[in-house]
Amino acid sequence: MSGPHRVAILVYEGVTLLDVAGPAEVFKEANRFGADYRMTLLSPTGADVTSNIGIRIAVDAAVSAEPAFDTFLVAGSDRYPRNRVPGDLADAARTPAAAAGRVASVCTGAFILAAAGLLEGKRATTHWKVTHELALRCPTCQVQPDAIYVRDGSTYTSAGVTAGIDLALALVEEDHGPDVARDVARALVVYMQRAGGQSQFSAPLQGPPPRSPAVRDVTDLVTANPRGDHSLGELAKHLNVSTRQLTRLFHDELATTPARYVENIRFDLARALLDQGHTATQAAAQAGFPSYESMRRVFARKLSISPAAYQRRFRTTRPDADQSARTPAIRERTRTRGS
Repeated sequence: MSGPHRVAILVYEGVTLLDVAGPAEVFKEANRFGADYRMTLLSPTGADVTSNIGIRIAVDAAVSAEPAFDTFLVAGSDRYPRNRVPGDLADAARTPAAAAGRVASVCTGAFILAAAGLLEGKRATTHWKVTHELALRCPTCQVQPDAIYVRDGSTYTSAGVTAGIDLALALVEEDHGPDVARDVARALVVYMQRAGGQSQFSAPLQGPPPRSPAVRDVTDLVTANPRGDHSLGELAKHLNVSTRQLTRLFHDELATTPARYVENIRFDLARALLDQGHTATQAAAQAGFPSYESMRRVFARKLSISPAAYQRRFRTTRPDADQSARTPAIRERTRTRGS
């Protein structure tokens, strides 16, 4: 890429500061390695705004059709999954997007793109907590709840907050190749491409109780004793219904199968046990998985990482924790070799 690359970031009252600062830091760091990103902060009126944590953000200009930006990025805010996007904010996104080379959003900025009609018929993502709400707001969108970021043509959307850094790195790689993106990732001490999707960060399975007393009876049974025999035949026998009828009830009420529901309950319990410090083998047994290997396959399918990798990421922020945990075993092996 030759010449400067103009990046505009749309900010507004209540914008999430990290949604702005994270990508901006990536672009600024890329300039140290040969890129030439020129950043402009826009607000709907050109007035400075206050971020979600109370820090004022100095704005460079008001939104207008000129000049045309190479990249137009919309930051998110926790206000707009909870409330409808105001018309003036949707208009503020629509105007520069029409002339931009590519359009992107960070986290819940996807709701602003959707309100502006910029996600119609496109694949998109947002924070895992509100992917369902985005699908309701934009029925023609193909919402991908586990993606870290999604590209559909010249439109890009990312998952929650720090995923804006992942998205910005992808844009840098697209513009300048993997070597520059790798240098930026190393300088910022982040993964160039993190393993797994955003499901690994999501909360355990929760939802409204089933309306049907029969389905609620089964879900209560499974939740109370995940280690029990919850085969399709046993669950149907418990309700004195056919396996076909039970499967239909689960499909109608929960949009899943009895087997997958049992698996999800066990997965959530295993994940909680790992968070509490149990070993993977202990978590598999206590959560009701037939074996560690069966639990590992579920983790690989849902999170694209192993139970051990999940536990390492979320157990502690202390960098010496793994080393401390290994020390007794190392000492024991040393004594054994010396005896």
